[in-house]
Amino acid sequence: MRRLAFSAAVLLAIAFNVPSPGHAADWPERPVRVVIPFGAGSATDVIPRIVFDQVSRELGQQVVVENRGGAGGTIGEGSVAKAEPDGYTFLTTSSAHTIAPALYSKLSYSPTDDFATVAAIGSVPNVLIIAPSRGIKTVADFVKEGKANPGKLTFASLGVGSAVHMSAERFRFSAGYDALHIPFKGGAEALNEVIAGRVDYYFCPIATALPHIQAGKLLALAVSSPTRAPQLPDVPTTLEAGFANSDYTFWIGTFAPAKTDKAVIEKFRAAIAKALGDPAVKAKLEAIGAQPAALSGDAFDQQVKGEFGTYADFAAKTGMKIN
Repeated sequence: MRRLAFSAAVLLAIAFNVPSPGHAADWPERPVRVVIPFGAGSATDVIPRIVFDQVSRELGQQVVVENRGGAGGTIGEGSVAKAEPDGYTFLTTSSAHTIAPALYSKLSYSPTDDFATVAAIGSVPNVLIIAPSRGIKTVADFVKEGKANPGKLTFASLGVGSAVHMSAERFRFSAGYDALHIPFKGGAEALNEVIAGRVDYYFCPIATALPHIQAGKLLALAVSSPTRAPQLPDVPTTLEAGFANSDYTFWIGTFAPAKTDKAVIEKFRAAIAKALGDPAVKAKLEAIGAQPAALSGDAFDQQVKGEFGTYADFAAKTGMKIN
């Protein structure tokens, strides 16, 4: 009996010390999958691909991006929440992540409990753009027109809760005017409608809007980021224009299923940080208007947790809801 008990104890000890597929000492032993819950070509897709290309070199294994869009990002997020926490499936999403619980009452997962924060990747200023033919020159004049014509201004977005929608709503609510929301399936369509003057304005990711601003087809009135965009140094922030609590940080970050090995998360976080510090990566991000993340993993985690409450309150005040 003693021999049996000893053998059982040895086998148990061996079992608990065999590295799991996600064990940090060996991870990654195969390609790592990152789910992006939005379509190809969006800022939330393009920016991470630049970074993960370098991360693949840092890890010695390919980081494979999989686009799984739909329902404001909740389909892709739900798939990662239910994935095996083995260190081979991650989520890279946008700040839409923190408004989702306020918009969807029947999510199949918990954005607050089913994910562990890995790292911030970067942020993208959204810029308030209008057609020059409107004759408006400043953001103050724009708001004046909105207040003089309640409910008549129209603005484009990519759907309720999207980063561009949140930028528009945060500004509109702070400025105190009513406007009609017109959602589009894609950013290119929304942009074309504003250029043509059929939609009055759009809070567009700067990388998409910049060529049209430089060509004189669009006029930039303000950016929604807390600080000015280096690509548009003469364009004020909505805060500088005098509208309190009107800013919206459109961030992009990476998360893991909640039970993923913390050591694996740390290793992935370190690889992302190293990639963001690479001069070639920095140059590519700056060229498309993205600002590499300045937050540590812990600071980003605290920001995300704080936003759940902030945007739940905002959704309640503005009546934003999907189901």
